[in-house]
Amino acid sequence: MLIAALPTGPLAANCYVAAPAPGGECVIVDPGQEAAPQVARALTEHGLAPAAVLLTHGHFDHVWSAAELADRHGIPVYLHGSDRGLLTEPAAGVDAGFAAQLQMLLGPGPHPEPAQLVELSGGETLTLVGMEFTVEHTPGHTPGSVVYVTRTGDGVPVMFAGDLVFAGSVGRTDFPGGDGAAMTASLAQAVLARGDDTQVLPGHGPATTVGRERATNPYLRGVAG
Repeated sequence: MLIAALPTGPLAANCYVAAPAPGGECVIVDPGQEAAPQVARALTEHGLAPAAVLLTHGHFDHVWSAAELADRHGIPVYLHGSDRGLLTEPAAGVDAGFAAQLQMLLGPGPHPEPAQLVELSGGETLTLVGMEFTVEHTPGHTPGSVVYVTRTGDGVPVMFAGDLVFAGSVGRTDFPGGDGAAMTASLAQAVLARGDDTQVLPGHGPATTVGRERATNPYLRGVAG
């Protein structure tokens, strides 16, 4: 499996390009601010053609380039329906002070949706580019947060975690739509219930594993897995 991690934008949100191997089709996960040039370079470097965009949630730093890339390549964008409104009104997902900054940076909106948008509800299995992605609804950071779980050729689980869990931390719940109780339940079900060998590719920061976070992440202590 080929996975290229591309930190993008002022908040260094991780965009991922994933494919079974170089020289074929790929999916793009969470293309946020300033992602398009980096994605274009990765596609050229590895000889890849994008087939879909997968969004873990609707915050602007993870979705800002989704419509641009999807419409350029004529491909669909997958997003949980509960976060759909954040595509057109990104300021609705942050606090008032941050919202004012966003409106100055991005313009007042509403912003365009991608031409092809597929709403997820959780529980789906997406077969894309020769890979299977299981969609798990993981609310808490946003109402429509999801993780996508696939496997390497050797059968090792790989989770595109968005802002659910990071190396040494977890997603914040103080923005509009955040829910601490829902986050705790999502961490228990989508993270701690998994095997320690599960590779975790978070929305910010370095990759980690479930085992490492189970042993060292202070925010997971007391969460029942």
